[in-house]
Amino acid sequence: MTLQPPVNLTNCDREPIQIPGSIQPHGCLLACNASASVVLRHSANTAGMLGVAGEINGQRLETIIGSEAAHTLRNALARVREASRPALSFAVSLPSGQVFDVAAHIFKGTAILEFEPSGAGIAEPIELVRTVIAQLREIDRSDKLFPDTARRVRALLGYDRVMIYQLGVDGAGKVIAEAKRSGLESFLGQYFPASDIPQQARALYLRNPVRIIADAQFRTVPIEPVLDLSGEPLDLSYAHLRSVSPIHCEYLSNMGVGASMSISIIVDGALWGLIACHHYAPRTLTMGQRVAAEMFGEFFSLHVQTLRAKQTVEAAAYARQVLDNLLRDAHRTADIEELLRARMTDFQALIPCDGIAMSLQGRWSADALTPPKAAVPNLLRFAEGVAEGRTWASNCLSMAHPAAQDYAVDVSGVLVIPMSQQPRDYLMLFRKEVIETLDWAGDPNKTYESGPLGERLTPRKSFAVWKQTVHQHSQPWSEQDRQFGEAIRAAIVEVALHNSELMADERSKAEVRQRMLNEELNHRVKNILSLIGALVAHPTTENQTLNSYVATLKGRIQALSLAHDQVVRGDGGGRFATLLEAELSPYRTAADAITLNGPNLLLDARAYSVMALVLHELATNAAKYGALSRAGGKLAVSWTIDSGGACDIAWCESGGPTVRPPSRSGFGSVLIERSIPFDLGGSSTLEFRPEGLHGYFKIPGKHLTQLETADTPAPQVAPAAPPVSCTALVNACVLILEDQLVIAVGLEQILADALVEDVITASSEAEAMKLLASHRPDVAVLDINLGTGTSIAVAEALSRQHIPFLFATGYGDSVSIPAHLKHVPVVRKPYDAFSILSNLESLIDIRKATDQAQ
Repeated sequence: MTLQPPVNLTNCDREPIQIPGSIQPHGCLLACNASASVVLRHSANTAGMLGVAGEINGQRLETIIGSEAAHTLRNALARVREASRPALSFAVSLPSGQVFDVAAHIFKGTAILEFEPSGAGIAEPIELVRTVIAQLREIDRSDKLFPDTARRVRALLGYDRVMIYQLGVDGAGKVIAEAKRSGLESFLGQYFPASDIPQQARALYLRNPVRIIADAQFRTVPIEPVLDLSGEPLDLSYAHLRSVSPIHCEYLSNMGVGASMSISIIVDGALWGLIACHHYAPRTLTMGQRVAAEMFGEFFSLHVQTLRAKQTVEAAAYARQVLDNLLRDAHRTADIEELLRARMTDFQALIPCDGIAMSLQGRWSADALTPPKAAVPNLLRFAEGVAEGRTWASNCLSMAHPAAQDYAVDVSGVLVIPMSQQPRDYLMLFRKEVIETLDWAGDPNKTYESGPLGERLTPRKSFAVWKQTVHQHSQPWSEQDRQFGEAIRAAIVEVALHNSELMADERSKAEVRQRMLNEELNHRVKNILSLIGALVAHPTTENQTLNSYVATLKGRIQALSLAHDQVVRGDGGGRFATLLEAELSPYRTAADAITLNGPNLLLDARAYSVMALVLHELATNAAKYGALSRAGGKLAVSWTIDSGGACDIAWCESGGPTVRPPSRSGFGSVLIERSIPFDLGGSSTLEFRPEGLHGYFKIPGKHLTQLETADTPAPQVAPAAPPVSCTALVNACVLILEDQLVIAVGLEQILADALVEDVITASSEAEAMKLLASHRPDVAVLDINLGTGTSIAVAEALSRQHIPFLFATGYGDSVSIPAHLKHVPVVRKPYDAFSILSNLESLIDIRKATDQAQ
């Protein structure tokens, strides 16, 4: 019975695909009342598939499938909260002895039960999808996430081609990632018009996130009856077995596709795109595989949503930084016009575009793809009429401004940002015609069959239709683009409005600051000169030579220089631990010779300068006469904060020459003993013990700031693995023998990231031996244990051909390796990219060296 007129390209957007009146033949369907007690309708293949005889409609459910199965399905329906989440029952046994997987849901007062022959258990698909999710979870870049996802979904589900298909704001779609069987034409980068996925199909993709066509040539199985007594068809919106539009089946057939599956990518409640899978022969997935695909689709949708949110936050943070920098720098310059022109590249980085131009004070500045200069006056007059003090955008400029048709290939889209209240002061961002950015990835001479609905239902004809619809159009400006444009406008207007008064105020403040800086500089220079004068004029010992005096003076001035450099860099002071390290680092002759321990302490400028001289004297004395003058000597410096907030410092030497009190005090001793009391109001005490000098110093709390983190030594970080030079490996053919497809794909990805393109993969010993009969790889990776056997026979075949290889194993030892192959390198699973690549590169280098030697 026909519900609607025949469907063709003129009415496919109105095709009632949710009520087709039929299902696909790889399962059967029962429609019952809401309590699932009486069968109201059934698919025509029910009797044969379930093994029942006689009338079906009007019978009680247990009469058809048995009491136990009916009880199981009613309990399952009791768990259903929404039709989009059917209850799944696995391995349900019927009186006929057959076993089925059953999906059950209630929609519009009807309980719909879908029966499919029971497939393999659900455990393996779920475990595989967990592995794939774990591999993709840490990827935080879209350019890596999408290709890796296509590759791993193909490994997970076994389709010949897997594509990530993104929908644009205009409804058109693009293949942004693809993984395919070798020999197939690539659709990567291909665009399709919005009409290729009608609106009602998009609505069903939201309702039913996993859609499977097991055989594109299938014969529909009708629902009996098609209409109930009220004339209503059965709504199969949430039914997996729902029949498919003949237009879509013909589209697949024209491409040679035998089966397909799609996983909806739903972001923020809207259809973002699809993971589209094609197989070039009929292919039916088990219910367990569909559940795994649905789980992966939900994870992937959330991951895409998270990445989008992260990118939006990062873009907003960058925009804020750029505009904050603009406002800050605007306060420091008198030439705002030149400042804005200099920031054009920053504005271009905020909003993706192909060209940018600025019209300010009657001067036009442009960069990259922009309209010809002769067209600028007319374009500015047009902008004056449409902008009206706000940002204005179009992705088809020629439609609003016909004169733009002359340069539409270079400029098809424009975002106009007014820069002031003056007409003709504008910042303009341009985008080129979108079809100019395309690369057709496949064979341009490739042809496809055409069906009775016309040539349009092929990829190339769809592409031609899309090109026609986007002629003289650019990529649309997103809501974020417009928001950033408005933020730029607000920042520029603020700069322009307040520039004059800000500059006048800033000049006044600058004069005051300059005067204060000059006075401070004069004061500091005088203090420094006075201090250096004191250092130069201090008395020398009777037997001190000129060279010794110069060396001592030079060391003290360098210590003072260090202190003042840190004061300038540290905004008026510095960390005590940093000062200690700087003074003592030349004397670390052994790892344990010097130990430092204390809280993270900041000294003000005065204390930092004083302590620089004191510590310098202590360190040089220890190196000349004390613990640091011989091997085995030790110095321990510790500091603590007492209850009054002052810092107590202990300098303790040991293991050096025997210490005796000096017969007279030199200038260095005077500095040590009197600087802290005199300059800082603290105290200094020196004890000349026989085993070593002990010094105790107190710095008052007014010169200190204690920071939160402790002054502990920085942890030793293990060096990152050095980059592997894959010069020889890049051009090599690599054989992979691995029985786990997901693991093999992971190894392929490691090689692909290293730019190794020639990779052949086998999953069994027999397949590998067959490949070796027609290929000669340069190097190989062999999984030792292959489930039902080992790779030893392949290893021996490679050895006979003098092809180097390495073994891979997930086991703790190499017990499976015969003695004559014990010399072969072994890498452990999970694979480490550095280990794999470096070993393979080394094997190729050794082979080349051997060949040259022969």
